[in-house]
Amino acid sequence: MHKCFKLRKIFFLLQYNIVLLSSENNAFMKKILYACVIIASLASCAESYSVQGSSSISSLDGSKLYLKAIKNNELKNIDSCEVIHGQFRFAGLLDSVRMANLFMDDHSIMPIVLEQGEISIRIDNAKQSVAGTPLNERLYEFIDFHTQLQNELNELQHKENQMLLEGIDELTARQQTIGEANIIAQREDSLVTHFIIENFDNVLGPGVFMMLTSGYTYPVLTPQIEEIMSKATDYFKNDPYVKDYYRIAQENQARQTGLTDDAPATSAQPEHKVDTTEAEVLPQLQPQVPITTNVPQQ
Repeated sequence: MHKCFKLRKIFFLLQYNIVLLSSENNAFMKKILYACVIIASLASCAESYSVQGSSSISSLDGSKLYLKAIKNNELKNIDSCEVIHGQFRFAGLLDSVRMANLFMDDHSIMPIVLEQGEISIRIDNAKQSVAGTPLNERLYEFIDFHTQLQNELNELQHKENQMLLEGIDELTARQQTIGEANIIAQREDSLVTHFIIENFDNVLGPGVFMMLTSGYTYPVLTPQIEEIMSKATDYFKNDPYVKDYYRIAQENQARQTGLTDDAPATSAQPEHKVDTTEAEVLPQLQPQVPITTNVPQQ
């Protein structure tokens, strides 16, 4: 509020001076003052982000944290700070809302949306979360659901061992846990697919698509990706990462099926598998960030 008052005061003084100069017919000075008004107006419209973080992990004290994001097809540092007594802070100007990642050295800890407002990060051994702004809260609600499904999947091995201890034969136990794992995998695919579709027209759609595909050695077309792209909006399709991924994945599939001149000599390959000597690999534009959070153990 104080900043806005000061800007309004500047505008008033500039406009007052312009009126005075108009009476003196000083055309040159009027142009300068009009330019000042325009520059001040643009500055007043610039958005800013503020990130306040806290950590209960003592080993992070003294560590350097980085905010990194993709810009011009490169992963670049946006900001950095040091963790002091469990507290850290980032702040800066925004040219647009963007997805970023919090790093410690070269290790990605967690994703974050840089948007206008007061963003809060909490890091502890049990959970990492971001809150305070609309897109971050939407992202971490999704990540919490995804983590819950991953935990259910991880519990299946314990469940199978317990069934064996109870005297259930190994084949029966394995078939039951495999069936349950397939159901969880379908729920996970549905969760991710619907989240991307619901967020086609903001940074979360392309951002989670990047997380989904970051683990692939090279771009492939899976039924899940085909479904997403068949429903995609122009905003989503024209995202630089999505656009490059989909183009290269289509080219790799064409090589696999023998539809291009440089296809492998033998085309009898399993579905969705491409000979890596022939497949084009997507440039490493993205940090390797799965749909999870991960504090490095020290």
